[in-house]
Amino acid sequence: MSIRNHKNDCPQIDDTAYIHPTAVVTGKVTIGRNVFVAPWAVIKADEPSSSITIKDNCNVQDRVVIQASTGSSIVIEESVSLACGCKIYGPCKIGRNCFVGFNSVVFNAEIDEDVVVKHLVIVEGVSIFSGRIVESGEIVRDEEDVRELRSAGKKSRDFIKKVVKANLGLVKSYKNE
Repeated sequence: MSIRNHKNDCPQIDDTAYIHPTAVVTGKVTIGRNVFVAPWAVIKADEPSSSITIKDNCNVQDRVVIQASTGSSIVIEESVSLACGCKIYGPCKIGRNCFVGFNSVVFNAEIDEDVVVKHLVIVEGVSIFSGRIVESGEIVRDEEDVRELRSAGKKSRDFIKKVVKANLGLVKSYKNE
């Protein structure tokens, strides 16, 4: 469901994207090419001066919440996978080819490209360098936490590509119904 916000901002959704009928997209939201938005996802930019941009080939899986607070923006670059139940709160930027795992929370953070945030993670108020991995259950809230992150290996990067490819297939199959 696509909904205007109080300022009459209406989501801009590319024709190639697939938005499940139970998903809610509200306000100043831009969704790019081949984006998959799964059941019960919520993408909200309804607070004053807030915006959300989701670029091409991303997937927003079941029960994901993406919400930009007043005066903030969220930018999700190309080929990002947001796994079931994760929460992204703005201000926030997530770089290309990233994965955010089940029930993880990212708030007021900048994540460079090729980062894997595994499951049940909290990332708050930090910048994470390219190519890092945040292991399941970790809390990353300061520069010391960031420095301790190890590099994501080839297996993790291949996993991201596999998830993106699977969800691009979902877009095509749903669009061809």
